[in-house]
Amino acid sequence: MNQFSLKQEQRLKLTMTPELRQAIQILQYSSEELMCYLREQANENPVIDLQEYDISIDGESRENLKSKSGNTEEMLDWVAKPPDTLYEHLKSQLGLVCGLTCMQRKTALYLIGNLDEKGYLAMDALEVAGRIGVNPAEVLAMLALVQSFEPAGIAARNLEECILLQLRRSGAEVELAIAVVQRHLADLAANRLQRIADALGAGISEVQQMSDRIRRLNPFPGAAFNHNEHRYIIADITVEQSGSGKYQVRVSDTGSPQVAVNPHYRQMLRALPKQEEARQFIHDKYSTACWLIKSLEQRRQTLKRVAEAIVAVQRDFFDGCSHGLQPLTQKDIAKSTGLHESTISRAVNNKYMQTPRGLFELKYFFTSALASANGETASSESAKKRIRQLIDEEDKRKPLADQTIAETLAKEGLEISRRTVAKYREEMRCLSSAKRKRF
Repeated sequence: MNQFSLKQEQRLKLTMTPELRQAIQILQYSSEELMCYLREQANENPVIDLQEYDISIDGESRENLKSKSGNTEEMLDWVAKPPDTLYEHLKSQLGLVCGLTCMQRKTALYLIGNLDEKGYLAMDALEVAGRIGVNPAEVLAMLALVQSFEPAGIAARNLEECILLQLRRSGAEVELAIAVVQRHLADLAANRLQRIADALGAGISEVQQMSDRIRRLNPFPGAAFNHNEHRYIIADITVEQSGSGKYQVRVSDTGSPQVAVNPHYRQMLRALPKQEEARQFIHDKYSTACWLIKSLEQRRQTLKRVAEAIVAVQRDFFDGCSHGLQPLTQKDIAKSTGLHESTISRAVNNKYMQTPRGLFELKYFFTSALASANGETASSESAKKRIRQLIDEEDKRKPLADQTIAETLAKEGLEISRRTVAKYREEMRCLSSAKRKRF
């Protein structure tokens, strides 16, 4: 027979309230995201007042801008003309070609309209001919016409054709370069110049000159017309050096509007009877606004504590010392600030710091530690800097292998494996020793 009984027990658990969830969200927002979020909150809550900063040049209104002659200028005079797209650029050149039939012009426009963002045509003549109902020979004739337009190399069907179009446009003696591209493009990419010289019966120095010439060509001639919209970064934190040499950390107010409670609703809250439904509505909105203000202040204090801890560890970097960053992890900052590591992770996410040495993402200051021979530690960033220096100063006829670089660093007291050298080199987009070699 089942025995039933009643008993009491205490349990401690964390409940994720809407207010706590909001505070976590606000902490991890970037300046841009926070600005959007606050505007949304202000639209939904009439109690919230936003006071946004004027970040226009010198705080002047465009309406008050005047020309040197004293006449007020039109607003549209300040709007730049949008740059031409690749399609518009090629279409305007096609408009200058005389003697084309209507179908020829239609075919050329079809080819222009099907170029990808790099300027390549990913369709063959038969496919184009079948789609628009013309002879393949007519398609090839119009393709040759489009390929004669600027920029050189446009409307190529592969990398080889793109390079050949540019070489033939140069007008100089390019027979050797054309032969290299047509028969030894893979060897050229791998910098196997001696093999190319032996196959073509040419001197290694001549092949090196051709290689340099080919590498200066543009493999993506259409990319120059991809006008992506510029995104401007607003620093969340500013670090300035005072006259005494100390660094002052300030959380920027420019990136987010100031939130305040509308005094009109505060007066209404006091005046309305407690039983009024309108009073309860205003009270709820008032409480939400107050919690939002509290969350913003908590975000500000957290960012300031984290930034001050980073500056304290990376003081040498801010002073401009050559050895760069010290090893630093988010766990280290969590210990020094008394905050949880997850809080540090949210605080540094998509945040930027304006310093005397430039603008940096907060994540930039966190680097892994490498053991040195004397028992001290060095940062991975300083190791990368030294690897870059060794590569820049090497004899290009005898470039340093990854193992040689690792041995050099070991002699300098930094223990690092060949595999790690290769990893850091690739992160810095440095070629291997075989591809860096010059003849």
